[in-house]
Amino acid sequence: MFSRHLPIRVLGAIAATALLTAPAACSSSTPTPAPVAPTTAVTASGAPSWSPAPVVPLTAQPAPSLIVDQPLPDQLAMGLVVIRYHAENLRIVAAYGPGALSVSPRIGHIHVTVDDAPWHWADASGEPLIIQSLPAGPHKVWIGLADPTHRVLDSKTVNFVVPAHPDHQH
Repeated sequence: MFSRHLPIRVLGAIAATALLTAPAACSSSTPTPAPVAPTTAVTASGAPSWSPAPVVPLTAQPAPSLIVDQPLPDQLAMGLVVIRYHAENLRIVAAYGPGALSVSPRIGHIHVTVDDAPWHWADASGEPLIIQSLPAGPHKVWIGLADPTHRVLDSKTVNFVVPAHPDHQH
């Protein structure tokens, strides 16, 4: 029945579909699906916000914004800087160039500069920033929310102090 050349995940999907459709074919009544509670995000102002469904182009989009937390204190005490962030009205995606400007809902990435360095790096993982091996003392991290052409749309600067720690290498 199944080809031995199909990947396991495809075979699993086929089997799951067969299991889901078989009871419906044998039953005379159609089961009513359970209601699904909508999920909401919370904006910086604390108001609920719905993320746009990335399945249809949007005719109008609010300006993108960047939300950045202070470094996680337990990790900072050990000399490890972990900064959580998220974008509103922009999806973090590894797509670059002028052609990606027309994607809707809007996409982009971040730029990161540590301690006013003359260079930065770009990141499109959407995962928290993890910076290690900073010397003890005051530091700042600039995070810029950028479009696919690297134009910065919003930015935040996080100031913090890396404490002296015996396990911390300089």
